[in-house]
Amino acid sequence: MAAQFVEKIEYYLVLDFEATCDEKRTSRPQEIIEFPVLKVNATTLETESTFHTYVTPTVHPQLTAFCTRLTGITQKMVTDQPSLLKVLEMFDEWMVKEKLKDNPNICFVTCGDWDLKTMLPGQCAYLRVNVPQYFKKWMNIKKVFSRIMKCRSFGMAGMLDKLNLTLDGRHHSGIDDARNTAKILRKLLKKEPNIQPTTVLRY
Repeated sequence: MAAQFVEKIEYYLVLDFEATCDEKRTSRPQEIIEFPVLKVNATTLETESTFHTYVTPTVHPQLTAFCTRLTGITQKMVTDQPSLLKVLEMFDEWMVKEKLKDNPNICFVTCGDWDLKTMLPGQCAYLRVNVPQYFKKWMNIKKVFSRIMKCRSFGMAGMLDKLNLTLDGRHHSGIDDARNTAKILRKLLKKEPNIQPTTVLRY
């Protein structure tokens, strides 16, 4: 459901999950293995804080060779890391510490809808836990880019190129993708301040 209201966004939380995958067939459930979020001040456009951790997949703990080639995430990087349930607790504590949890004027930012529409709800459903309420409002930067730039939708590399920005780091590294998404966000906010969510779930 598209947002039907205008609010003053104080912080954008740029998020980009990486998850277990295989070249031909992804095991179910698909599991988050990297969880990065950047706290971007909507006024200064500065990144004020970062939450970042790798996550141990518990159903299929062994990463595929394809997953490592795609994301750069090795088995060593996820072994002995916290489970998603623990990471959700850690992230909630970070939200409290950063004074974000009870702030209605925040908006997650994703490159596509998959992270918060499909990936997190799917894994939470498998684990039989509720998706935290604050994850139910986000901006799909691809849709915003297409509207502001008056062009067709692009992937991350295409958006960066169109905005004369470089792709830093490794594509499909969650933290690098989050940083590149934040660069796109800053450029778009200079064209249109106070960009609104593209999805607000009411359930």
